[in-house]
Amino acid sequence: MTTAYVIVTVVGAFMAAFSAASIFFRAKWVVQPLADYGVPRGWWTPLGVAKAAGALGLIAGLWVPALGVAAGIGLVLYFTGAVITVLRAHWPSHVAFPLMYMAPVAASLVLGFAA
Repeated sequence: MTTAYVIVTVVGAFMAAFSAASIFFRAKWVVQPLADYGVPRGWWTPLGVAKAAGALGLIAGLWVPALGVAAGIGLVLYFTGAVITVLRAHWPSHVAFPLMYMAPVAASLVLGFAA
């Protein structure tokens, strides 16, 4: 396990946890776009739980690699779904946001397999 892998994984986990907390606390700058994209309010908490679980899984993956891989794949799929949701809502200028959260998670997967 390299230092770069650990740093990128921790950053990805922190960003996913921050994103989850933003939904849990109903930060206006997060939930207003969700409403604008047509994401049903009833989905918000489960989406936050998915991100929080992914963040915990990335951290656990530092000790149990299979958990980290599963969490990383799950988060990449989650943020891919977010990109699709943003594009379907015709807000292409917002695509950078889910990609920004996906980048360190994807990098963590790449670095984990490269090690």
